[in-house]
Amino acid sequence: MGLHELILRNFRPFDELVFHPDHDAVTVLLSPNGTGKTSVLEAVYALATASSFRTTSASDMIRTDHDLAEVHGTLFQNDRRVQIDLTLHRGVRNTTKRMLVNGQRPTSRAVVAEVLPLTVFTPEGVDVIRQGPDQRRTLITNLLADVSPHLGDVIERFAKVLQQRNALLRALQGIRPSFSQRDELAVWDAEFCAAADALVDARRALLFELGPLVTHFYQELAQNTLSVSSDYELSWSGVLTTALSAALADDVHRGYSTIGPHRDDVIFQLDGRDARRQASQGEQRSLALAVRLAGHELVQQQRGVAPLLLLDDVFSELDPLRSDRLLNLLPGGQTLVTTASPLPHAMTPAVIIDVAAKS
Repeated sequence: MGLHELILRNFRPFDELVFHPDHDAVTVLLSPNGTGKTSVLEAVYALATASSFRTTSASDMIRTDHDLAEVHGTLFQNDRRVQIDLTLHRGVRNTTKRMLVNGQRPTSRAVVAEVLPLTVFTPEGVDVIRQGPDQRRTLITNLLADVSPHLGDVIERFAKVLQQRNALLRALQGIRPSFSQRDELAVWDAEFCAAADALVDARRALLFELGPLVTHFYQELAQNTLSVSSDYELSWSGVLTTALSAALADDVHRGYSTIGPHRDDVIFQLDGRDARRQASQGEQRSLALAVRLAGHELVQQQRGVAPLLLLDDVFSELDPLRSDRLLNLLPGGQTLVTTASPLPHAMTPAVIIDVAAKS
């Protein structure tokens, strides 16, 4: 299994780039900052998620002065060849995305997650513990789809219901809903609660499975015996249907749903201390790395496949000791690494590519 070929056209700084990483070892993209090496990893991430780990605007991925960008990836799952094609088109009002897997539109995120599971380490990701709750939600949600691709349907169901409910709230334009509009809202509230319950249950189950693995990897990285725990923090109290009714006036005024799984948080603790506020920067970074290593290991345990590892300039954020410990804990398999600095001594890449020479 692995990515065998990546082709970019009008993606970020590249007019065209053809890239062949090593199939089952470490490929290093070594070049100065600003040459596009992170964009290569971003393109791989986009193939798996149709999104970016660098921006929320798809148009940012399209080369300046162009309206169309393409990303094409060829992968192998044992003897099965898989082709993933992503097209980004910049329109007047928004950017549209079109993804094909072996020439067919995937029916859900689960289809792509099954083909191309990823584990991503970025400088921003190293700080996920102290960042906002949206970063931790994204981490857990993406991991859900990679560990159990069928849960992609649960994720997408909630996203669609949330979109519909928010559209109705915006249409009210801050005006108290009529009786017919209240009936329509009641229908979407019932859908919202059912989808929310399924998503929250899946997230909590994932955190339970991750727990022992996070503790193991944290203690190895930090070289201590601190206990690690996590809590799933709901954005409401009591029964969700009752909470939605109580929040209705505020939702109508704001034009969006103010409570639900899209506003929840995941709280990690070290020896009972809230790691967001009471852990040192070093502890937070070790914990963030441990969560990703644990997720990678869980995918391997549950599915018997090794996710593709993406490490974007991570070692510049870590001291030499943590860099060496991280390298010792990284699993085998296909890995793509970007760096503008000399590699840690413990890293032995199979291939080193100068992206600047290909720009």
